[in-house]
Amino acid sequence: MKIAWLFPGQGTQEVGMGRALVGAFPEAARVFQRADDALGFSIRTLCFEGPIEELTRTSHTQPAIVTSSIAALAAIRAVHPSLPLPAYAAGHSLGEYSALVAAGALSLEDAARTVHLRGQAMQDAVPEGEGGMAAIMGGDRAAVEALCVEAAQGDVLSPANYNAPGQIVISGHKRAVDRAAALAGSKKLKAIPLKVSAPFHCALMAPAARAVERALGALTISTPAFPVIANVTALPNGNPEQVKSLLVRQIDGPVLWEQTIACMAEHGVTHALEIGPGKVLSNLVKRIDKRIAVLSVSDPDSIAKIAEFLALA
Repeated sequence: MKIAWLFPGQGTQEVGMGRALVGAFPEAARVFQRADDALGFSIRTLCFEGPIEELTRTSHTQPAIVTSSIAALAAIRAVHPSLPLPAYAAGHSLGEYSALVAAGALSLEDAARTVHLRGQAMQDAVPEGEGGMAAIMGGDRAAVEALCVEAAQGDVLSPANYNAPGQIVISGHKRAVDRAAALAGSKKLKAIPLKVSAPFHCALMAPAARAVERALGALTISTPAFPVIANVTALPNGNPEQVKSLLVRQIDGPVLWEQTIACMAEHGVTHALEIGPGKVLSNLVKRIDKRIAVLSVSDPDSIAKIAEFLALA
């Protein structure tokens, strides 16, 4: 059995996330306290009580999801001390930071502070209302890339997330996204506009990439205990010297999630734990490769199911 750990990204947040973990496991409570101390404000209160408007601010959402994910992992390790380390880990966009914390390459404190800045920088990179994103359903990579070329007309427009077969998210100037949506029907594609605060993972995020590069410059990256598959390459990385550049490239480059799961399958992964809020990644894995069994873990009840799922002694 080869196991992978998967960590969710932005969009999985909900008021109350992590509360049950903290109530049941002191290990999870310590994770939230460490994040609060590092950030200088209570991410715990935002996660548990909201309001949702504050929790969904990008600068708050990003440290909230990382903290909740690592709290879930701390609880998992407390309940299942015999849990083997994964063959690989990966995270969807923001989740790559959680994966690196899980691998010991990045401290929780450094990750929380960096993604707080990352979220603010991504929000500030494009004036409100000028950017947009849409999910394009029913097309392969070539079809969606051709749609972007046709609709761009001098504006920025490109694939942002290769999520699963037939589901690719595009990102760029709002007027270009709107043109792509208008063209989609004639190409037997369906466009679903996304409610986002900024056009992530496209060239418009270049200012945010530079800000994150500066923030990462002062950090110490350790050798990961297991390879983390990078979003921008869909390849395993165990070299600490490459981590910073991969995280910078991720800001304005596409998330290769379908390719990431395919890489895991090719390397023999049979089981995956989605660690953190939501079930987005579990649903995507089922669409990408049904050979990988996946369990979403975010609360005490789902943690209790891990032993049977992985047949732990």
